[in-house]
Amino acid sequence: MIVINARFLTQDTCGVQRYAEQICLALRQLRDDLVFVAPHGIKNHASAQALQVQCIGRHQGHLWEQLDLPLYLRRNGNPLLLSLSNSNPMFYRNQVATHHDITYVRHPQSYSWRYRAAYRTIMPILLSRVRALVTNSEFSKSEIAGFYRLPKERILILSAAVSEQFMPAASQPEQPYLLAVSSPNLHKNFRRMIQAFLSLRGQPDLQLHIVGSANSLFADPDLQQLACRDPRIRFLGRLEDAELIAQYQGATAFVFPSLYEGFGIPPLEAQACGCPVLASSAASIPEVLRDSALYFDPLDVQQMAAAMQRLLNEADLRQFLRRKGLANVARFSWRHSALRLSQRLDQLPEPGVQRSSLPRT
Repeated sequence: MIVINARFLTQDTCGVQRYAEQICLALRQLRDDLVFVAPHGIKNHASAQALQVQCIGRHQGHLWEQLDLPLYLRRNGNPLLLSLSNSNPMFYRNQVATHHDITYVRHPQSYSWRYRAAYRTIMPILLSRVRALVTNSEFSKSEIAGFYRLPKERILILSAAVSEQFMPAASQPEQPYLLAVSSPNLHKNFRRMIQAFLSLRGQPDLQLHIVGSANSLFADPDLQQLACRDPRIRFLGRLEDAELIAQYQGATAFVFPSLYEGFGIPPLEAQACGCPVLASSAASIPEVLRDSALYFDPLDVQQMAAAMQRLLNEADLRQFLRRKGLANVARFSWRHSALRLSQRLDQLPEPGVQRSSLPRT
């Protein structure tokens, strides 16, 4: 029996939750020895039903993960635990954990001091105990291994992908707009993106649509004020998948200005919907997008604006990037990632093998 930590089904769906959900759904099709457990308070009922999730324990959130889940595991003989979201029971040894990136180290200003302190405390303890670690790119593997002094052979790369409902539309709407999808964490670089948009000339009808939750814990306090300077900038909030897909399908181009990403699912979703992508040249983004995007320096507002202007002016370039984007998306598959994970689970040595090095604090 392998127990899957499905706490992510009690959370709003962002990139981390979508990654865990889709790999779990694909893994379910490959194996019959999986038991999915979660706290009460499921939000994603469709996936919970498909995974046949068992709701256990009395607590929610981190308390459930650190108290109820380990107790359930002990009562069931300490089976292998797989956690595909960013949080895990800290002291449980027989587990495969997931860590997408170390943004809290590289861009600490994006997070509260409590969040940073929690991760900087928990991760060294967790990484000293887990039997293997999952991440989503070569970039993140190098970052995590280098910072925590973790042997690279213990880290398995499982790429994200795009679900089948993300596909091109038959026709394009007449209203031109640029689209950005993310939370407004400081490292997402929305401030410079908005400045670049505001500097464009000769585009009076062009809008900028921003999709994502403006969580007060992470949000740039001046971002809304900056955006209010121009009614063409529209904050759409959190959207359901059907609404999000419609935004991708209708966009003139998708803008991904992030300073740091472990992978970055939104530009792949945009490409799957036939939307050309403008992207930052930072972190893992060129690894994921290769030659299928028009890149810019995310610290250079003028260069970002020039890339926007070029894509708006050149229809042939937009069509070229649409074709490149669709080909790029085809490289990724949730099933393939789940298959690699399943093989790694079967190859794990018996519990109790001594580790050669411990992560630093």
